[in-house]
Amino acid sequence: MRLRNWIAVVVSVVLLIAAGAIGVLVNRSALRAADTVHRADTQALAVNNTTLSGQMQLVTAGELKELANTTSFKLRKGNPADRRALDRFVAKTNVLKYGAAITAMDGSILNATRSTGLPPVGAPGFAPMFSELFKAKPGFSSVMLVDGVAIEAVAIPLVRNGAAVAVLVGFMEFAKTPLQGYVATLSDNTHLTEIIDSEGRIGYSSDGRKIGTKIDPAVTRAAKQATGPTFVDFTSGRTATIAMVVPGMPGGWSYVRSQSKASFEGAVKSKSQTLNVTLLAMLLIGVIGITLLGYRTQIQRRRSDERFQALFQHAPDLVSVLDPTGRISFASPSAASLLNVPLGSMQGTSVFDIIHPEDRQRIQAAFAALLGERNGVSRMQSRVLNGDGGYRWYEITASNKLHNRALAGIVINARDVSENRAFQERLTHEALHDALTGLPNRRRMQDALDSSLRSDAVAVLFVDLDGFKPVNDMHGHEAGDELLRQVAERLSACVRAEDVLARVGGDEFVVLMPGIFDQADADAMTARVCAAVETPFLVHGNEVTIGASVGVHLAAPQEDSDLVLRAADHAMYAVKKAGGGRKARLEPEPVRAGRHRAPD
Repeated sequence: MRLRNWIAVVVSVVLLIAAGAIGVLVNRSALRAADTVHRADTQALAVNNTTLSGQMQLVTAGELKELANTTSFKLRKGNPADRRALDRFVAKTNVLKYGAAITAMDGSILNATRSTGLPPVGAPGFAPMFSELFKAKPGFSSVMLVDGVAIEAVAIPLVRNGAAVAVLVGFMEFAKTPLQGYVATLSDNTHLTEIIDSEGRIGYSSDGRKIGTKIDPAVTRAAKQATGPTFVDFTSGRTATIAMVVPGMPGGWSYVRSQSKASFEGAVKSKSQTLNVTLLAMLLIGVIGITLLGYRTQIQRRRSDERFQALFQHAPDLVSVLDPTGRISFASPSAASLLNVPLGSMQGTSVFDIIHPEDRQRIQAAFAALLGERNGVSRMQSRVLNGDGGYRWYEITASNKLHNRALAGIVINARDVSENRAFQERLTHEALHDALTGLPNRRRMQDALDSSLRSDAVAVLFVDLDGFKPVNDMHGHEAGDELLRQVAERLSACVRAEDVLARVGGDEFVVLMPGIFDQADADAMTARVCAAVETPFLVHGNEVTIGASVGVHLAAPQEDSDLVLRAADHAMYAVKKAGGGRKARLEPEPVRAGRHRAPD
């Protein structure tokens, strides 16, 4: 063979080796990038679901706190009044339907809605609950099995004179809770979602049959030892499995999302391994002669395209690659179906054109910052335009891969979180509003009062219904609830657009009038409130007449909100003590101050 042929063969082999090495490196880099994005997205989703689940637990504890704040318990063993209060609570609640109890600080039961079906005093599951109670936090038990039923206890301390003297406990059956309903919606053929207690027993699961069973010990150890979200590899049966474990929920509970490693890694790793073998084979073939060089180049290009397509073809989320100006250079096939646009129509368009106008400036600023950060990752949420003209919320993870020759752009992974966001907003609304009337609750009213008093005067009207208890006694609590709803509607029609009307107790309402410092204006509102309440109501076919005692306090800017509410409450009680709202309005000088209301 001539020297020039040997030179051609050597050159071809060198070129093949160099090209093969580059292909392997690019393949590994792309695989690492996809795995990094996938793991980050999985972790972000798990943390979000953990936050939502923890909020639902705290909302449940909030129901007990509201009961404690609105009920004066006698705290004597077997007291009938305490028992009736617990029965009413269990009848109304949507979560703690299994039962409720009052216990002493040592766990012995003083009163309960049921005599059987409760865990014994000193059951190990109560330990984490009492541990949290001693830290002045709501307590959550571990999973406890009673007669084959998996239940959880939620508790808050009952405080007298600054010290906890008893415990208010609510019980719920895991399988019948809203949180289990939410976890069930996360069911998928490829993964399993579970929430476990500190001992690894499953309380909530997307497979309801697993409630009350034990999770793999490796997951339990990770939940105990981890200080933040972590991935755990273990073997379930004969299947290699990976789990995302997020600790830190109330009561030592942890969120777990597990699936087989094969489904987690997907087809990308398999294609990558196949490609590496192919490149090595091509190196051997290249040694045979220069004649295969052209063919090898064609094969390499085709394989490279297949690898790039495999990276995004089977992604369950919207995946795209942007150039430094924000134009879309690649969009996965799933993007067309998720956004309801023709396949291929997004290439070459600017991603900012489909971002909601109110979010566009924020997203552009985040994009500009990411361009200057090598290997940087940015996470954000934004509304994205669909083909039908509407907007949906997406959780977006953007990774700077401009330096990666296989990607050469900003890699975007987006997931539709409209339902999760709506659920979170609903939880926030429920936390700040009264469930019966839909009005702002005491917490929301207190925030509004604090905000107004920073810079403005506020007229505070404390309204207590006269004659409400006889309605409850004569017509029942359902009629009482309906009457409260009608009162809320009438009072809403009385107040100004800038006023705040809140329900702060059983039959107590508060009206905040920012900017009002004139007694005459407050008196006019008092007259409207009393007139609205004194007009007869039609409740379940019965005409009901009640009245209202209204206490007024004109608060100057910068006054302490607690003292302002206390002054209005004193004024209301003075009116009530003087005979109620009707009598007070007939007197020449309405009573404006009085003693603060004492506990019943």
